[in-house]
Amino acid sequence: MIPTNRTYAPIEALVDELARCGMRHAVTSPGSRNAPIALTLAADERLDVVSMIDERAAGFMALGMAKASGRPVAVTCTSGTAAANLLPAVVEAHEARVPLIVLTADRPPELREVGAGQAIDQIKLYGSAAKWFVEVGTHDPGRATAVHHRALGCRAYWTACGGRPGPVHLNLPLRDPLAPEPEALAACDWEGRPGGRPWTELRSAARPEDVEDVQALTGRIAGIERGAIVCGPASEDLAGPVARLAAAAGWPILAEPTSGLRCGAHDRSRVVAHYDVSLRVEGFATTHVPELVLRVGDMPTSKPLRALVGGSPQVVLDSHAAWHEPTRTAELILHADTALACDALAAALRERGAEPGERWVDSWRAADALVAPALAAAPDPFEPKAHAALEAGVPDGALLWLSSSMPVRDVEAYFPQSAKQIRFLSNRGANGIDGVVASAAGAALATGARTFLLIGEIALLHDIGGLLAARRAGVELTVLCIDNGGGGIFDFLPVAARAEPALYEEHVATPSGVDLAAVARLAVMEHRVAVTPADVREAVRTPGLVEVRTDRAANVRLHREVVERVAAALPSLS
Repeated sequence: MIPTNRTYAPIEALVDELARCGMRHAVTSPGSRNAPIALTLAADERLDVVSMIDERAAGFMALGMAKASGRPVAVTCTSGTAAANLLPAVVEAHEARVPLIVLTADRPPELREVGAGQAIDQIKLYGSAAKWFVEVGTHDPGRATAVHHRALGCRAYWTACGGRPGPVHLNLPLRDPLAPEPEALAACDWEGRPGGRPWTELRSAARPEDVEDVQALTGRIAGIERGAIVCGPASEDLAGPVARLAAAAGWPILAEPTSGLRCGAHDRSRVVAHYDVSLRVEGFATTHVPELVLRVGDMPTSKPLRALVGGSPQVVLDSHAAWHEPTRTAELILHADTALACDALAAALRERGAEPGERWVDSWRAADALVAPALAAAPDPFEPKAHAALEAGVPDGALLWLSSSMPVRDVEAYFPQSAKQIRFLSNRGANGIDGVVASAAGAALATGARTFLLIGEIALLHDIGGLLAARRAGVELTVLCIDNGGGGIFDFLPVAARAEPALYEEHVATPSGVDLAAVARLAVMEHRVAVTPADVREAVRTPGLVEVRTDRAANVRLHREVVERVAAALPSLS
């Protein structure tokens, strides 16, 4: 390493360690104070670095990259309110367990609290949302400073991705020179370990899961016919292990799309996709309360599924022991590698020679099969039909990013299981609509996958800067946007019926009146309108903004009619 000068050299050492540890992506935003950080990241050939004008979009771009790649991603910004604009992405990263490394430039101590420009209090700016905060400090150049920054880089990387992943915040007060002006520094002071090894390596000792816990849980599962495996959002590949456990136990898998269980080449014979609809039928819900729920991943969004889980004995397998248990009814949270634990349980069940019956699973399968024809009977345009049509319209290996509010709920309820390798991602940590477009663009950049964004017009307009950021980064998204004249999810809530209609429309539903064709032109995207599922499948063949125009009131009514058709068909199963 050839150090540039006293300002750049510590940053160069830190970035070198991040790359040695395995970081491959970074996002920059413009500024004077953070120029040494941005230029150092951009100059490292091991890193794919993207420039964003808007810090808020930059944060979510980095978040999408980190969520899709599974590796920590660095994002840097200048001092002052620029750093505050990263807060929404940092909060989402905390709630969703996404590893981010936030590198905020700051004014040095002598320029704080004296009226200097772009100087705000950045100490622990993100509060409890940051997994770890470090005020990096200012240091004279030399070997001790190099060691400090190298060790700091390694700890930041492993802290972000280790245990319960999350955002790490390094605040770097920088003095002049902020330009890369050469200075005579001893190169030997700044060298890292030979062979490209990180300064500090972190390894987890592999060990079998606790035998007593596995045997106790195995015995309980073996004695229960009417159990269920509930799979929510997960960053791990759990498809094979969970499928093997379900086969050994004889239980259905209630698989939320972002779990990775609903689509793919694994055994899906026990996967139930439309549980949200079936459980809205009172007769089915009351007769299908499991004797035990084994939950992996975070809690799914579906309200009736949450009610089912909350009313059943529950055991949670969690690799991070993050206590993501909103029902507060779990009897046990087993801190273990989830995939290994599932395989250990499956093996233990097979050793017992258990031969599970099929009647319980068959009842779930039969109810599941009623949903597709009930959905098909609904008139067009209908939002769930547009979302479900993507199963046949997207290629194998596609990435679908789901916006919060209605898209994530409609996909959970109506998207069918599929042999295609379709990956679903969504910002369901804080469950907001902030930065949805930029997050999808970041995932597209990190994976190279054909990426589809399912979103409503309010969320799209909320992150219109994300569309511009995607264009600037060279990302071609296929955006399926439901334009129903406001926040459609609110029409399903009691406030819609009880508030004064004019006030509800203006202050809650908030129709925008914005022409999405104009939005497409602004983002230099093709604009197409789709009405039927066939239209959707044709319209998403190439990137662009695909608009499906629906009526909010009709959408609520049609959702209820689908459930009524399923309810009417269920008695024929008995």
